[in-house]
Amino acid sequence: MGKKRVLVGYGIDVDAVANWINTTDGAPQNPTNVSRGVYGATVGIDRLLKLWDKYNIKATFFTPAHSIESFPKQLEKVREKGHEIGLHGYTHEYVSQLSASQQQDVLTRSIDVLTEFCGGKRPIGYTAPAWSTSKELIPQLAAEGILYDHSFMHHDVQPYFAPDSSESWIETNHAKSADAWMSPMTKIKPSKVVEIPANWHLDDWPPLQPIPGRPGAQGFVDTSVVEKLWMEQFDFAYREYETFIFPMSIHPQVSGKPHVILMHERIIEHINKHEGVEWMPLGDMAKEFLEGRMPGVEVEGGVEP
Repeated sequence: MGKKRVLVGYGIDVDAVANWINTTDGAPQNPTNVSRGVYGATVGIDRLLKLWDKYNIKATFFTPAHSIESFPKQLEKVREKGHEIGLHGYTHEYVSQLSASQQQDVLTRSIDVLTEFCGGKRPIGYTAPAWSTSKELIPQLAAEGILYDHSFMHHDVQPYFAPDSSESWIETNHAKSADAWMSPMTKIKPSKVVEIPANWHLDDWPPLQPIPGRPGAQGFVDTSVVEKLWMEQFDFAYREYETFIFPMSIHPQVSGKPHVILMHERIIEHINKHEGVEWMPLGDMAKEFLEGRMPGVEVEGGVEP
């Protein structure tokens, strides 16, 4: 057995008010939901910053530009602590529901806001709101010089180059003859954008954020259940791989709650018992892969047309 090297980090989605007012059709939002976003941007951020200080962790705060412009004093605390600030849309827009031009407009405005807020330093990372992506996303990120993405799930504990979106597939359509869709996916080809994979099983929102009336979002899962799920994923990866990454995705309005803070303390302390663990922002994970210090994998699949 060789020497272990494990890169661990938190990606914090500072959705604040943005995710609640992203109603997509202009429908008014319940002000109580908006207040939950304010809680995340204020109480939640403060508690998480205290937690990172306690364990000497530098994290990545994926922040909608709306959150920066609406809560600048809170995000200044994040910036001054030396955490990475990454892209997460303007108003938490679902990329898959936008036209190509709308996607580009949101990306351009978000880059401008974050760059100005960070004193001229351009963001290097991006995560799609709700991990809702499009065929245009990776080409647009590449064109803007974004180093890495955190939206896709081709692997769970290894970095890789995101596919360039040139692969194609045919969805079934029962209104047509079956021959219309019975073709294989075409070959996956890598882009130059590093993928730090997303993982719904390492996300605090689905099990811990109650949204009344929405199926599957009851939000009252016992934190011991979530803790066990996350620890078991880490333990499996530690057993099976000599090198791997372990990015966890959280939200201040969820993980800023007292019972969830205590869960993270236990998870951090469990991970820290293992040899070879290094905590870092997701951007540093991407650089480790890009510069050859973290092997990662190559995504394969599809056939030549």
